[in-house]
This record gives sequence, structure tokens and C-alpha cells, in this order.
Amino acid sequence: MMAYRFSETHPMHPLRLELTARLSRELGLFDRENLEVIEPPVATDDELAAVHDRDYIAAVHEVSANPEITNEARGLGTEDDPVYAGIHEASARLAGGSLLAAESILTETALHVVNFAGGMHHASAGKASGFCIYNDTALAIERLLAKGVGKVLYIDVDAHHGDGTQSIFWDDPRVMTISIHETGMSLFPGTGYANEIGGPNAPGTAVNIAVPPRTGDAAWLRAFHAVIPQIATAFGPDVIVSQHGCDGHQDDELSNLRLSVDAQRQNALDIAELADRLCGGRWIATGGGGYNTTSVVPRAWSHLVAIASGKPIPLRTAVPQPWREYVHERYGIWTPETMGDGAELWWRSWEVGYDPADPVDRSIMATRKEIFPLFGLDPWFD
Repeated sequence: MMAYRFSETHPMHPLRLELTARLSRELGLFDRENLEVIEPPVATDDELAAVHDRDYIAAVHEVSANPEITNEARGLGTEDDPVYAGIHEASARLAGGSLLAAESILTETALHVVNFAGGMHHASAGKASGFCIYNDTALAIERLLAKGVGKVLYIDVDAHHGDGTQSIFWDDPRVMTISIHETGMSLFPGTGYANEIGGPNAPGTAVNIAVPPRTGDAAWLRAFHAVIPQIATAFGPDVIVSQHGCDGHQDDELSNLRLSVDAQRQNALDIAELADRLCGGRWIATGGGGYNTTSVVPRAWSHLVAIASGKPIPLRTAVPQPWREYVHERYGIWTPETMGDGAELWWRSWEVGYDPADPVDRSIMATRKEIFPLFGLDPWFD
């Protein structure tokens, strides 16, 4: 997994994967009896072609073999997605991890699967974008559908809009893509507005909650709970695939949101509860964005692993001292001492009322007005 490395200075540095795995191990998560760590395969070209154009796959192979070549029309060799020797295999392994997750759900060898190296949600059918080469979440969803799953719900809580996954399933009524993100008016990729609701054959299956910059824990959790549980219930999925980019954290430099690890942990608990209530627990969780590689990402995704394995880690849990010393010795950073940020997570329920002067409430209402009537729900009161 560590081979997915654009450069030593690129924000998407695989250090975040190493530190997450190391912290999960130090916390004893990998020793849990119901948790198994499995080596991911490299996805084949035929597997990748389930959602990606073959010409695009060939272009990735070409730059992978000769990184002196670029193909900016395909998003390869740009500032966001520089090319390097072996980029195809490295990207296809991330994809292979999420395909393995789908197969584990299909064969009932696992109920929950986490691929925190996945979540490459900006890659579209024929183009790399936003640090993403192959869209592993879309591949997992397509594999589930191809093997007989009726409906898949995709929930994306990355600070950036999940545009690639949305575009791939834009006109497919079997897939609902939900993305809660910072508005495209202030953040890449500039999409994900409330009026993006899906194609002519699938109206209402693209759901976008675009919150303003500087949205904090309470408002973000309010937005999630004012839209997602209701519309997810109405859709009635058989499996949930989620993308847990943690770049909305207040200490992440690639977004303008103000979230805490505490809120991100709570959100993972909420998605786990949705999977349990709506689809017998069947749940695939991936990583995504997250660029504070030492102090935020490892804690957020270790919480995700713990939640998926059935026993959440309390926020007051001490971060293991050997892990903190390793990070300090190697990277010169003292990380937080506990697994939480000490945040206050109280949030105002939507049932309390709608405040038209609140920009987050206006974002919530814009989404509810677009989507809820298509499912027989009242945008004001349901």
C-alpha cells in the first residue's frame, strides 16, 4: 500500500497509512479475535474496466512504465496527480483492497470491512483527479451490483465532494451517492451542489449537502442527521459503502472546515448504526482525504477500525506512548496524548426548528427541498 507515493512533498503521502496501521496495532486492534488483516491483491485490467475506460487504463500503464510521459488530458502528470514508475500497480492495489472488501461481503466471510488506503473518490471513468487514479469505491460498488446486490448506498464524508463516484453512478437507480462536503464555491472540485440530483433514469439518487467554510462539529452533525438517515431509510440499501476522508478536521490544511476527531468518530458510529439498522450490518468503509498525517489521520482511522470491529475506543483513551515517541523521533512532532480532541459534540436536532439566518440550515434545506419530495418525504417536517 505504501507504494502509492506521488512524491516526498505531495500531500497524499503514504506515511499516513503506516502511522494508522502502527497505531491500530499499538492499540491492540489487530489482535482482536474477530479482526483479520489481509493482503490486498492488485486489481486486474479487466476488473478495473468494470468502471474505468480501457483507453484510460492503458494510459495509466503507459505513464507507469515510462514516467517521462504525461497525459494531462487524462489527468496524468498534473500538479495534483504527478506520475511515477509503478503508479499503475500501486493504484490497482488500492483498488484491489476494496474489491476484496466487496467479495468478503458477498461471500459472507466478513460483515464489516475497512480499507483505509482506499476512498479514491475523485477518479472518474476516464480521468485521474484530486490525487486519485482508480476509483476503488466505485469498483467495490460495481462488484456488489454485478454479483446480485440490489441497492448500494454510498456515503462520502470527505471535506471534498465525491464527484468521481457520483459521476460513475449518475444515472443508475441502484446506487445512491450521498456526499456531505465543503461547498464547491470555496473548495475543490467545485461541484456537489444541492441541485445535482442524478440522471433522468435515477432522479434523487445523487444527494449533496454543501456546507459553508468554517462549519464546526455541531453544525456538521446537524446537517448529517437532518438529511442522511431519512433519505437512506427511504432508499433501503442492501449494503453501505462509505468514504471517511478526515480532511475536514480543524488542523487539516486542505479544507476550511472545523471538525474534531471526536465528531469524525461519532460520524463513523452513526454510519455503522445505519448499516446495522438498514442492511443487516453489511458495511465497507474506506479512507480518503486526510493530510495532517501524524496528529489527525491515524487517530481518526484507528477509531474507524475499532468501530468496524465492534468495540469503539473511548475518546479519553491514551495514545500509546511508544507510538507517540516513534512519531517524535522520526518526524519531530509530539502528537496529542489522547484519542480525542476534548470537543463538545452536542448538536441541535433538525426537529428543534429551521433558522433561515443560519447558512448551514440553508444548505440543509436546499438539499431537502431537492431530494425529499422525490421519496415522498416532507422537506420541512419529516
